[in-house]
Amino acid sequence: MLNIKRINELYHKSKTPEGLTEEEKKEQEILRREYIDSVKASFTSQLGDREEWLKARREWKEKNGKQ
Repeated sequence: MLNIKRINELYHKSKTPEGLTEEEKKEQEILRREYIDSVKASFTSQLGDREEWLKARREWKEKNGKQ
């Protein structure tokens, strides 16, 4: 499960003089990777749906003699 709040907490802590512990750095890396993977999957899913829609639209136009 993505935890944007925790990602932001770690980011802000990393900018303080105390910084992040090694464990927190690893956690931050994992959370960021999960977030990026989620965004990519969502984008790919949306793009796939659009491609299917465009294909169906082209086929409909060809079938109905539309340009």
